[in-house]
Amino acid sequence: QVQLVESGGGLVQPGGSLRLSCAASGSIFSIYAMGWYRQAPGKQRELVATITNDGSTNYADSMKGRFTISRGNAKNTVYLQMNSLKPEDTAVYYCSARDYEYDYWGQGTQVTVSS
Repeated sequence: QVQLVESGGGLVQPGGSLRLSCAASGSIFSIYAMGWYRQAPGKQRELVATITNDGSTNYADSMKGRFTISRGNAKNTVYLQMNSLKPEDTAVYYCSARDYEYDYWGQGTQVTVSS
């Protein structure tokens, strides 16, 4: 079992920055990839970024160049650095983790970009 807890969401102005954190616990040694997804009201959940244990990353086109995903040295944390934030980035952001059997999800953290 893997448990994920996100933190760091909040209200920021357009053009501002925010860093989200995700702490993993439980059977973390089986995790081979982690990622961030987001969901705005009335919309489908969408990919933001993923990272594998070897450090390979993938980003949605709209996030590339603005967002950076990284994992801590202990591999039990994942971060999402968000720069140049736009109002359309407003959503609940979810941390995810994948092992050989299952996908795991955190509870989500709200990010609101508004002046």
